[in-house]
Amino acid sequence: MKRILKYGISREDEGKTLWDFLREKGFSRHIFTFLKQQEGSVLKNGRVPYMTDKLREGDCVTVTLLELISSPNIKPVFSPLCIRYEDEDLLVLNKPWDMPVHPSIHNHENTLANAVMWYYTSRSIPFVFRCVNRLDRDTSGLLILAKNILSASILSRMCARREIHREYLAAVSGILPASGVITAPIGRVPGSVLMRQVDFEKGERAVTHYRKIHSESSASLALVRLETGRTHQIRVHMKSIGHPLLGDFLYYPESLHLLGRQALHSFRLSFAHPVTGERLTFTEPLPEDIRKLFPGLPPALLDTL
Repeated sequence: MKRILKYGISREDEGKTLWDFLREKGFSRHIFTFLKQQEGSVLKNGRVPYMTDKLREGDCVTVTLLELISSPNIKPVFSPLCIRYEDEDLLVLNKPWDMPVHPSIHNHENTLANAVMWYYTSRSIPFVFRCVNRLDRDTSGLLILAKNILSASILSRMCARREIHREYLAAVSGILPASGVITAPIGRVPGSVLMRQVDFEKGERAVTHYRKIHSESSASLALVRLETGRTHQIRVHMKSIGHPLLGDFLYYPESLHLLGRQALHSFRLSFAHPVTGERLTFTEPLPEDIRKLFPGLPPALLDTL
C-alpha cells in the first residue's frame, strides 16, 4: 500500500520545525522511525530535509508511506465485502453476523481479515490489516479499517479519546424504560475465557447510554451509545438491568429459538477523517433477521434516528 501526502506550508506554520509540523498532523515517534527506514520518504521542496529544518510559507512537504509486506499469517480467501466507503486512508465496511473479524485457533479462513486480504491481494496491493473498532463475531454492522500506518495511528488515538462515536441497535427482552444510563464496571467471570460480568471490585469503568425506540411482544428495540468500549459491554450491561439481548448464547441462551445470533447491530459511526478532518457519518439499516422480531415496527422509524 502506498500513500503520498502533500502539505503546503501556510503563514501560520512558518517558523515551525518539520518535526513539530508533522507531529501536529498526527505523525507519532513510531511513524518517524518507520519513515527513517525508507530513503526519500520525507521531502521538502523536492529535497531530503533535516527534521529540525524550519519551515517557510510556500514550502511543500511530501511524505510517502510505503508498506510492501502484507500482514503475515492472514490467508487471502474470497468472501463478498459490503463496502460502504473507501478512500486512500480508510475503509468502512458492513460486517455480516457469523463472521469473526480476526483469524483465531478455530477460524483460519472465514474471517473479515481473510476477505479483506483477498480484496487487496487480487489487485496486487500489499495490505496490513488494521481494524479500528472491533465487533463480536455475531454482531453485524459498521466497522472501520485503517489503510496505512498514519490513519491507523490517528484513528487509534481518536478511539482512545472517545472521538469515534458508535451507536448500536439492540433487541432486548422485556419493555425498557424510555431511556437510561448504565454505569457499572465490567470484568472477567472467574474461570471463563469468554464471559464478562459487572464487577464493582475488580472491573473496569464502563458506561452505556440507551433509548427505547420501539416495544412489542415483551421485547424492545433500543438505540445504544457507548461511552466506553469494554468487551461485551452492551451484552453485559443490558443483562445487568434485566433486559438481556435476544439470541445471546452466552448471556441469554434461553432465547436462542428467537434468533440465530445476538440481536446487536452497529448502526451508526461518526468521526472526523484522520487526514482531512472532514466529518464523516455512516448508518447501516437494521438487518432483516432483527427487524422480524418487531413486525409492528414502522418502516420509516429508523430513518428518523
